Amino acid sequence: MVKNKTAYLFIITLVASLGGFLFGFDMAVVSGILPLIEKQFVLTSFEKGWFVSSALVGCIIGVAISGELSDRLGRKKPLIVAAILFLLSALGCSLLPGLTGIIAARMVGGIGIGLASNVVPLYISEIAPARIRGRLVTYYQFAITLGILVAYLTNSALLHYALAHTGDTTGLMHTVLVTEVWRGMFGIGVIPAVLFALGLMMVPESPRWLIQHQREQEATTILNRINNAIEAKASLQQGRQMQKEKRISYKTLLEPKWRKALIIGILLPLFSQFSGINAIIYYGPSILSNAGVSLSNSLLSQIIFGGANMLFTLIAIWKVDSLGRRPLYLAGTVGAFVSLLATGICFYTGATTGWALLVCVLAFMASFAFSIGPLKFVVAAEIFPGPIRGRAMAISIMVMWVADTIVGQLTPILLESIGTAFTFWLFALFCLIAFITVYKLLPETKGKSLEQIEKDWKEKADADLYGTPVGH
Repeated sequence: MVKNKTAYLFIITLVASLGGFLFGFDMAVVSGILPLIEKQFVLTSFEKGWFVSSALVGCIIGVAISGELSDRLGRKKPLIVAAILFLLSALGCSLLPGLTGIIAARMVGGIGIGLASNVVPLYISEIAPARIRGRLVTYYQFAITLGILVAYLTNSALLHYALAHTGDTTGLMHTVLVTEVWRGMFGIGVIPAVLFALGLMMVPESPRWLIQHQREQEATTILNRINNAIEAKASLQQGRQMQKEKRISYKTLLEPKWRKALIIGILLPLFSQFSGINAIIYYGPSILSNAGVSLSNSLLSQIIFGGANMLFTLIAIWKVDSLGRRPLYLAGTVGAFVSLLATGICFYTGATTGWALLVCVLAFMASFAFSIGPLKFVVAAEIFPGPIRGRAMAISIMVMWVADTIVGQLTPILLESIGTAFTFWLFALFCLIAFITVYKLLPETKGKSLEQIEKDWKEKADADLYGTPVGH
């Protein structure tokens, strides 16, 4: 019976995490496509920038509507919408003839990414038992890194296939896989999108959302399928207690008892992007080349960095529920700070042609992958009150996308104005600030139910206000 419950929970998590896989795939696949698109359509600098950023505009739209949709309609329905948008985007980018249509399809896919980036970790956190919630939410980040790696691998494989079959006959498949191989790179996304849509038909709604909306019988059935009897009963009782609370607004997050949760929910995704992870990934090929690693092409270098990012995420899956969120986050920010500091020193001293630089960069990616990257999702999915959890988490994820945009725009300017070394030292400074912030603000949440975490915030606020916790 326990094995059946575990298997069912694993299937639910696997299906939901496909949203993360599509997130990673869709954002990374463009790296190999852009040079081919630029050459075929003779893009101006503005058009090239718009081609890349159109998906980001869609992401912002998607995450902006995700909170309200998930709180009103449930967690499952927005995910089904996201799956359909992913599928339409992959088909549109593969088949539409003109650049305008392709950009529109990328924006549609971006909306799907925005929805998934908020609702997937939210859904997993609410479906998971407290004892393994951190691990299951971290599977979402692992799925993102796997999607990135698969995008790099399929881009490389399709490009090599196209180069080997340039003399073949014409036809639709020849166009998609050879003459306009970037269409095939986009088209690979159809497969996980279909699997995501089909899988969602078989998974249940979030039991916590059902309890909040007076659908207790359905919630009880789901809780009994994924928990042992004691956990199911406790979750149901806690959900009943929380259900009695009135629907709350965004303004509630500014109240003393939730203010710290809001600050944490904003700062962690901000620091995640300001750590420089996307700058590292973007400049990865040139960094590896400068380190003296022989590469057949830039796509291979991306595979190395993508593989490292994915493998080190496994540490978070392994330890997040045993060591806890705080120790992993503190260790990761220290590791990121030291490795970025060392990376800057390599550039400052001109030591960019040996293995020292490569080791420093991979050390940073390891530190990011087991802490800063996945834990922002884990924490954001845990710390907000139930009646507004979807909308509050949308704020957190929105900050991540805005910060991502800022870093993307500023990195080339920083590299040109203050130099590579000082740019990395600036990223290191943000990792140090992240360490201090987590040390002072972040409570440990491992092993606690979402309702208990909510109760802890309230008791802490009462203790600060009255001097002793209520009931003590």
